[in-house]
Amino acid sequence: MYDLLLKNAKIIDGTGSPWYYGDIAIGGGQIKKIGKLDVAANRTIDVGKKVVSPGFIDMHTHSDLVILDRPMIEEKIRQGITTDLLGQDGIAAAPLPVEYLTDWQNNLAGLDGTPPIQWNFTTIAEYLEQIELKQPSYNLATLAPHGNIRMEVMGLANRPATDEEISQMQEVLRRSLDEGAVGLSTGLIYPPCCFAEMKELEALCQVIAEYGAPLVIHQRSEGDEILESMDELITMMKRCGAHLHFSHLKNCGKDNWYKTPDVLRKIDEARNEGLEVTFDQYPYTAGSTMLSAILPPWAHDGGSEAMLERLQDRALRDRMVAEMETAVKGWDSMSKWAGWDGIVITSVASTNRQSCVGKTIREIAMEEGRKDYAYVALDLILSERNAVGMIDFVMNEESVKQILAHPAGTIGSDGLLGGEPHPRAYGSFPRVLGKYVREENITSLEEMIRRMTSQPARIIGLQDRGIVREGLRADLVVFNPETVSDRATYDNPKQFNEGILFVIVGGHVVIDGPKAIDQGSGEVIRRAYNKDRESILEQIQ
Repeated sequence: MYDLLLKNAKIIDGTGSPWYYGDIAIGGGQIKKIGKLDVAANRTIDVGKKVVSPGFIDMHTHSDLVILDRPMIEEKIRQGITTDLLGQDGIAAAPLPVEYLTDWQNNLAGLDGTPPIQWNFTTIAEYLEQIELKQPSYNLATLAPHGNIRMEVMGLANRPATDEEISQMQEVLRRSLDEGAVGLSTGLIYPPCCFAEMKELEALCQVIAEYGAPLVIHQRSEGDEILESMDELITMMKRCGAHLHFSHLKNCGKDNWYKTPDVLRKIDEARNEGLEVTFDQYPYTAGSTMLSAILPPWAHDGGSEAMLERLQDRALRDRMVAEMETAVKGWDSMSKWAGWDGIVITSVASTNRQSCVGKTIREIAMEEGRKDYAYVALDLILSERNAVGMIDFVMNEESVKQILAHPAGTIGSDGLLGGEPHPRAYGSFPRVLGKYVREENITSLEEMIRRMTSQPARIIGLQDRGIVREGLRADLVVFNPETVSDRATYDNPKQFNEGILFVIVGGHVVIDGPKAIDQGSGEVIRRAYNKDRESILEQIQ
């Protein structure tokens, strides 16, 4: 007898192949049989010719700390997400040297929140073990974050790494990959990643080339210098022979929107020349990150505490504001792109500033009788000790559609889960299926499912999921293609979607219509690497 039988399914298998009708028998957490089945099961669900697909893989998440507090993150699982990829943007939970714990908590607060957790881990291995102890309801994998690796070797200083320090970083990266990380991430706008020279990043990419793992990168420019940023990365990766994956690919700032076809052309040209280039994307015209990302890189030298001290120096504050307004070459000024009426506060740490949540910087300033908007933003970062999240409106709809239509893409929610979040935390995957596939016909449903399932599985080296196939893990989603849609909005983001009917993780039903069931059936996924590095290097060369 099987554990679960899905009858009358319209199966979209994740490969891009056309749908077909069939039944799916599940046992022991695996797909056991597919076909016209007359078998017994402990539970049979007649899905009434609704779509059954592999579970969705969220390629860009910020659930790193929340998962240690809430093993059932319902807003994610209700989207059909059965696997989250942690460790993004080069700044994440682990590795984490004990001496930098307080500073790093402050650094992550605006991005990953401040959930009440125990920070009793220092390595990737210990971090993944802590997640396992929480018995999560869906699956989690992690990247090795560049900033954490750099911090372990040389702290938070704004200076080039020595050759010896770069060699040490390579060994920390190897250790992290051996402990199960599925790739390397970096965020070249975030400290301490932004302090690194390309020489340092290239040395780390030589290591991931040995392991056959991807670099997942928030590139140094996503607007003013986006084409130059892409060129330097593509050139570097041609030398390394490693896989280049752009995080949340977008083109920011009204003066830059015309560049989107050139952005996609560069990806196509690199792929045609033999370089593996992919990306993820969220389906919205606004981004979201920590408010302190509006500051120039030098302001972050030495970590959060040093940055907060600089915010108390009038001369340094004036310098920050001047650079934010003029967009100094070499970094992206988000405040210049969005304007102070295009930056909305999503979360703050203290109780006495909760009234700021959901308001623009301009609105906060007006309530305080001020017009020095940039200084209002700096004051908020200082008073909240960097624990401030924001939404920034910097993109246009046409660019979103052009990027979404590209076959090298995957989907990542990039959802920050605290306060009043960006609606992408609740609605990304249903929004793609409803608005962009069904209503706007950007691409076929089969193709988009491929980009939500088997394509991300391939990128991060997951061999046992991402396709509806006998013998693979039973991570599945049942949805109504005629009704699936997002309901989360910027004004009311905490709304679950419509049309996702069942979500199955490891053969267990965790979303059962209106019910969310904490089954603890998720896995911590550790990528198994080919350790024969010399033979891999020979193949690359």
